[in-house]
Amino acid sequence: MRGDDRFVLVGGGPAAYAAAQAYREAGGGGEVVLLSADTEPPYERPPLSKEFLRGEAGEDELPLAPPHFYRDHGIEVVLDDAVVGLDTAGHVVHTASGREFPYHHCLLATGAQPARPRIPGAVHPNVRTLRSAADGRALRKAAESARSAVIAGAGFIGCEAAISLSRMGVQVTLLCPDELPQQRRLGPTVGRKLLHWLKCEGVSVLTGTRLLGVDDGYRVRTEPVPLLDTDLVLLATGVAPRAELARQAGISTTEGRICADERMRTSAPGVLAAGDVALAYHAAARRPLPVEHWDDALTMGQIAGRTAAGAEATWTQPPGFRSLLGERSLKYVAWGDGFDHAELVQHEGEAFTVWYTRKEVVVGVLTHDADDDHERGTALVQAGLPLPAQQ
Repeated sequence: MRGDDRFVLVGGGPAAYAAAQAYREAGGGGEVVLLSADTEPPYERPPLSKEFLRGEAGEDELPLAPPHFYRDHGIEVVLDDAVVGLDTAGHVVHTASGREFPYHHCLLATGAQPARPRIPGAVHPNVRTLRSAADGRALRKAAESARSAVIAGAGFIGCEAAISLSRMGVQVTLLCPDELPQQRRLGPTVGRKLLHWLKCEGVSVLTGTRLLGVDDGYRVRTEPVPLLDTDLVLLATGVAPRAELARQAGISTTEGRICADERMRTSAPGVLAAGDVALAYHAAARRPLPVEHWDDALTMGQIAGRTAAGAEATWTQPPGFRSLLGERSLKYVAWGDGFDHAELVQHEGEAFTVWYTRKEVVVGVLTHDADDDHERGTALVQAGLPLPAQQ
């Protein structure tokens, strides 16, 4: 089997999907093979903590593309077959089933896995995480018979899932290790708004509370609250990049991620990296940026696909995310390395904008029902400009 002009994609998430699509759109004419350990073709993950969990979105709304997309674009999809080895000298990918896939270009888009804290009971089968479609189905099934749930972690996955479960009639307790949700990333002003929204949705939030352990998968030990009995435990305690394959292959990694340049090229010839697993150089920020956002994975995948096809593309768009907390939407763009000042601008109704600055330069913007500010803020962040006097 020859790999003279084959593009092998390792991963079944948004980065791999976007890379395959961009490769074809940029004129890439070689074979394309997408290898995934998942049992399903690439699908939407954002709905898993929201409308899919609540049963408002069906199975048919999850796939990123219909089945004929892959056939029409000449993309071979190999599922339920994990990649276990990468020979960068011989340009060959090895899978668990024993298959070999020679390549001209290879994309490592292995993503990340839920990080379980090193505490007693964290790996108990009744202690759930939410990352895959299978996780979403299992959580939804468990919620059907649950009267109460404890969610550890007040990031956006935790907050979104807490609201969804509460709307399903489950009594939800959210463990927030800080004084306010998302306080470190977004500041206390936004943290207070998130806390108010959660309480409006019937979620009980225990701030300043750490998870110490889970006994038998249901009895939750925390600090300072001694013990919580519950029917359902969900860990929303972050993710860990899946960089083992790259490390074993001798590809340069740092901070647990694969090093890549602004075109998603790694230290190994012909090997690219994109998505959560990559620490890629950002051309506008002029430094490598770690990101764990859906839209950024799509962008990085598009750049990798164009690079493999021989077309020009560099990473210049500022990273950011979108979150839907019930009916309340948040849009956020920022470089992600801190701010000196956060200025809240309240608009009509509940709408607001928060401008984040460092040394008077806009380094981030967060909006709720203020799309014009989001668009303007994105441009200011990318250009490294100060906030105009008249907002």
